[in-house]
Amino acid sequence: MLSFLPGIIRGILASIMAFLNIIVLCSILFCIAFLKFIIPFKFWRKLCDTILIFISTTWVRNNTLIAKLLHRINWDVQGVETLDKNEWYIVISNHQTWVDIPVLQTIFLGRIPFLKFFLKKELIWVPMLGIAWWALDFPFMKRYSQKFLRKYPHLKGKDIEITRKACQKFKTKPVSVMNFMEGTRFTKTKKEKQNSPYKHLLKPKAGGIAFVFGSMGEHLNSIVDVTITYPEGVRNVWEFMCGKITHIKVRVQTRPVTQDLLGDYFNDPVFRENFQIWVNELWEKKDNDIGEMLLHNSEVRLEHFPKAVASEYPQKACGG
Repeated sequence: MLSFLPGIIRGILASIMAFLNIIVLCSILFCIAFLKFIIPFKFWRKLCDTILIFISTTWVRNNTLIAKLLHRINWDVQGVETLDKNEWYIVISNHQTWVDIPVLQTIFLGRIPFLKFFLKKELIWVPMLGIAWWALDFPFMKRYSQKFLRKYPHLKGKDIEITRKACQKFKTKPVSVMNFMEGTRFTKTKKEKQNSPYKHLLKPKAGGIAFVFGSMGEHLNSIVDVTITYPEGVRNVWEFMCGKITHIKVRVQTRPVTQDLLGDYFNDPVFRENFQIWVNELWEKKDNDIGEMLLHNSEVRLEHFPKAVASEYPQKACGG
């Protein structure tokens, strides 16, 4: 443990190690991705998929080990005990900082399939990253704007159909799709600008999660509802690398994907209204949960750690 080092030194070391982790593993990943792309045989691509997921999981595990080496963090995580890496999930969460992403990756490591984000179809052409996202089977979506549909009304509903076909691969391959429903990181300025009725959250955007349900809802088993808080205050990635986050609280609730969530959000006004009511009720509860979590900073116990994290942190960590 190098947590005794000054924060700036730990930040530099963490940055160097994280950079090396990206360079080494991404180099291997791009090679495998290229081989998957040029050799279209099904058995070969299946083998490549296994290797690519192993590389991605190794990247997350290495980041977790870097945090363990340089920092002492109290992880208070509850609700991950019943998750299964062989199931299909949509993961939703509040969003306060880019640190949320490594937090989510850490607590779900070995618990659920590797987290993936819905991406705009145009992003497949991003140099290097596009082929990596394709190789890792990130779902690409085709979205038509309302202006476009007014000009070409015969294409109404085609975007969902195209994306649904792209998601057919997930029928037999477990997947976890990630969605930050606020669409951006929470700040007091953004909250005031949009006149959010919530104390700790921005207004949720129902259209994104509705699109996921419309595209692949029949393949999803459960909704993994995540609430993240930082009792010492929200920090950015650099501050996290410098060890200024010593306490992270996460609560996870699993909810079923019911038939009343699988309608046509964009063309059925009755379904859209009911769906928005469901989202607002979900968000109101999350806002209350955040308030409770910040109010009661209970002592961290080892059993609060998810199995994957507990294996990396065999002893209770204390702030410092």
